[in-house]
Amino acid sequence: MNKYKEIFGVDISKDVFDVYGSTSGHDQFKNDELGFKTFLKSLPKNSLVIMEATGYYHYRLAQFLYKQSIFVSVVNPLSVKRFIQMKLSKVKTDKSDAKAICEYGTINEVPLYTALTNVQSECLQLFRLLDSNIKKRTAVKNKIHGEEVL
Repeated sequence: MNKYKEIFGVDISKDVFDVYGSTSGHDQFKNDELGFKTFLKSLPKNSLVIMEATGYYHYRLAQFLYKQSIFVSVVNPLSVKRFIQMKLSKVKTDKSDAKAICEYGTINEVPLYTALTNVQSECLQLFRLLDSNIKKRTAVKNKIHGEEVL
């Protein structure tokens, strides 16, 4: 028997996140603080929220829920992708992905999320900013080099 009252699968993107509850079904929220708070109000006690590791998008929601004492799990996207492939599902929407993540968490034992400290969080943001700037610099260098060749 499952130890959680309800399991929620979350498919998160830049502007919104789709949620599928094991008993409550589908819902969608804005990917901002107001959306996070609205989602939090809809969660029954003893719920588990599962999402894929999607870079910065999942991180903000996972940290928010963790700080509100909600059980959170962040899973490898490849594991969920293989799970969906095993089910031979042809439908690929945000709603169907949220449902698949929910089913994945219902069938599999998923690890609980541990929030980063403030220092770790700041370092992560700095590394992402550095990586972004390096990619931009490389693109500019390549463009300049391409123009020199002409």
